Amino acid sequence: MVFTRNIHDKNEMKLTKRRAKKSDQFVKVGHIIQDVLRSQRKYGDAKMIRVWDVWASAVGEHIGANTSPAAFKGRLLIVNVVDSAWLQQLWFLKKDILGKVNDCLGEDLVGEIKFKIGPV
Repeated sequence: MVFTRNIHDKNEMKLTKRRAKKSDQFVKVGHIIQDVLRSQRKYGDAKMIRVWDVWASAVGEHIGANTSPAAFKGRLLIVNVVDSAWLQQLWFLKKDILGKVNDCLGEDLVGEIKFKIGPV
């Protein structure tokens, strides 16, 4: 349901319910989030959203299962890692991963990667 405001009087506002139109088609949440972020972010940031789509293919199945992109700020990509052993290993692979991610994106969008322990 969607709530709208009806003004009946200058001093009186009343909330009324209005039913939203139902759709027979499901929409993936990821598509909705991407659309919202694209509308609210700068153009370069909107392009960075594609990192979530290409991450697993860029880093491979084994690394992808133990990591996940968490956030980005400008050209910095923050990646969550399952534990400290992975954190140390990925630190040594940082340049390779950076190159592979940018190759999959088709342009040099990610300038730096920071790994941290967090939910994957």
